[in-house]
Amino acid sequence: MTMLEHIRRLFAYDDWANREVLSALQAIDTPPTRSISLLAHIVSAERLWLERLLVQKQTLPVWPLFTLEQCKLEVDQLPGLWKSYLTSLSEAGLSRSLAYRNSKGEKFTSQKQDIVLHVVMHSAYHRGQIAADMRAAGFTPAYTDFIHAVRQGLVE
Repeated sequence: MTMLEHIRRLFAYDDWANREVLSALQAIDTPPTRSISLLAHIVSAERLWLERLLVQKQTLPVWPLFTLEQCKLEVDQLPGLWKSYLTSLSEAGLSRSLAYRNSKGEKFTSQKQDIVLHVVMHSAYHRGQIAADMRAAGFTPAYTDFIHAVRQGLVE
């Protein structure tokens, strides 16, 4: 498996995991506010990094005040956008550097492979926070472990 194939697989996992979290939150009459905020941050950050990679203007704040319905719109849109980007990217393109500014305006340069891996790991980190938040509120969180998705054939 090439690095690019591996990254595409991780983004398939990320899509599945985001949808699992969304479904778990939608199943609750009044989901925890912090959990919705974290999911909104996940989808906003995923879009922000894609816009940086495409050298486009940032369209969403890092911490948007989204409803669960707005999160769903992003969860539905982002996988196609990422798939399009990753399909256009070559194996050699992964090691190319990208200069960008973070949300504080600071300048950085990173390899594209590091950026896309960061996107997936950043989202997994915050999904863990959502799970903890839901448990603390007395709810059962989505089970989004990577190995679970692979064992179940949800990610190939």
